[in-house]
Amino acid sequence: MANQMKVTDSIRIRVLDALLKSKSVQPNIRQIKRHTGYHKATIKSSLDFLQREGVLQGFVPKVNFRKLGYTLEVMSLFQMDMGHSKAFEKLLAALEKDPHVYWISSIMGGGNWNLLSRHIHEDVESCHKEFQKRYMSVSGYHEVVKNVQNFFSVEPVFKNESRTKSIIKLIKM
Repeated sequence: MANQMKVTDSIRIRVLDALLKSKSVQPNIRQIKRHTGYHKATIKSSLDFLQREGVLQGFVPKVNFRKLGYTLEVMSLFQMDMGHSKAFEKLLAALEKDPHVYWISSIMGGGNWNLLSRHIHEDVESCHKEFQKRYMSVSGYHEVVKNVQNFFSVEPVFKNESRTKSIIKLIKM
């Protein structure tokens, strides 16, 4: 009896992971030709140029993480006391190791927030448990972290375009 496919079985996950490897996904030049009317050589040389210039960083699948059971996207704003550099480095290392975290950035603007992390979780409860387990136990956490605000993004999502599509629209303007 054949196994029934699931979106999270080992075969599907390995295929998705392979799509993230360099040169696994390439643009369909024929499809681009249909959209633009340009010659294949023009398209290929343009893609090569954009890659050399660092504009195109690769071609990857767009995965709906909610379909894989991760229904919560979290943005955490940290107010850090940067006078505790060793504790900051330990916290940053913990954030970098966390598979839920996909973005860590310095931020500036109104208020005292200076670090942003973005991550995905199954739900609010699992997020809080992971936060307690991974970060609250970091040596020096309470000295370096003065405040944290978590923002939870849930359904419905009213607009979900890629950053690439947004920048193309802006450049066209």
